[in-house]
Amino acid sequence: MIKMVDLHKQDGCIRNDIDKAIADAVDECAFIKGAEVGTFEAELAHYVNAKYCISCGNGTDAITLALMAVGLRPGDEVIVPAFSFVAAAEAVALLGGKPVFADIDPRTFNIDCESVERVVSKRTKAIIPVHLFGQPCNMTGLMKIASNTGIVLIEDNAQSLGAKCIFPDGSKQFAGTVGTIGCTSFFPSKILGCYGDGGAVFTDSRELAEKIKALASHGQSIKYRHEYIGLNSRLDTVQAAVLRVKLPHVDKWIFHRRRAAANYNDMLSDLEMIGLPHEDSVGIHVYHQYTLTVPENDRDKLRRRLLENGIESMVYYSEALHTQPAYSGVCSYDKEMLNAVRLPASVLSLPIYGNISDIDQEVIVDTIRKFYKHN
Repeated sequence: MIKMVDLHKQDGCIRNDIDKAIADAVDECAFIKGAEVGTFEAELAHYVNAKYCISCGNGTDAITLALMAVGLRPGDEVIVPAFSFVAAAEAVALLGGKPVFADIDPRTFNIDCESVERVVSKRTKAIIPVHLFGQPCNMTGLMKIASNTGIVLIEDNAQSLGAKCIFPDGSKQFAGTVGTIGCTSFFPSKILGCYGDGGAVFTDSRELAEKIKALASHGQSIKYRHEYIGLNSRLDTVQAAVLRVKLPHVDKWIFHRRRAAANYNDMLSDLEMIGLPHEDSVGIHVYHQYTLTVPENDRDKLRRRLLENGIESMVYYSEALHTQPAYSGVCSYDKEMLNAVRLPASVLSLPIYGNISDIDQEVIVDTIRKFYKHN
């Protein structure tokens, strides 16, 4: 089986280091708030060039903490993409806010600035762009909207750690560090993944960093002194130890992901019925996913053919969020939305990770070619 992400292959060369890091953490017996946690936060903040990094239990908690820190109140509106993982919309709704779904760009799958402008209202508290599949959003356009309206910009960077935004003057900045707050996830399949759940929040604001740190610890900045109603959301010491081993390898893994994506592009570029991932000029893609668009009538049949040949594939995501039952009574959406409704029937993601082999990619592409030759 060719897996979507084969952690045995990717982590194999550092397995001894990971095993030692876990063993050391176990020997230390400081499983909660051990020294590895603070050290990892400092190292990750340095990597993305953020002043502050606060770790937490998972990526959804990171978004929830960010919204709590900026003072989201019941009835406040937060603009989120309609084609995405549910975490951003879920965090808004759980806090009593109203998710407002915007459309996406059909090439990058990221939130569309024109759609955002159509749904901005006097009640809009924040915009949460999701840097989807490894491609940064148009942060120049979103920052302009945010600055003109006073709306807070919170980045969901769970899928794009290490990606860089590119600005009109040619400068670059890590995705997740452009807005007021950035959030990420260390789910095992992520580019930087732990061996369980984990997440983090980035900000350059000392005030927000202190508040988020307190909110993640039951709302207390001093033990048993509760300034806020908070959460219990912590990155375990063992997970921090694993992440510290992996962090120095992130750039290498991104390099190999980009190489693998280029291989796919070269081998698939002549199949006119397939839309290849688009690397927009506003950012450097890190290919957390390699996502094709294929004709609707072909997608499920192609996926079955791949599986018959021992190849995993995935559909991210199968339905626009504003059409999901959970959000039917608590959201609003751009009435001109087209792409977020149409694309779920066409997207298909192929295996990609830091150590995917050329041979595996050739097998995958050969299977796709044979499918279209006989269909």
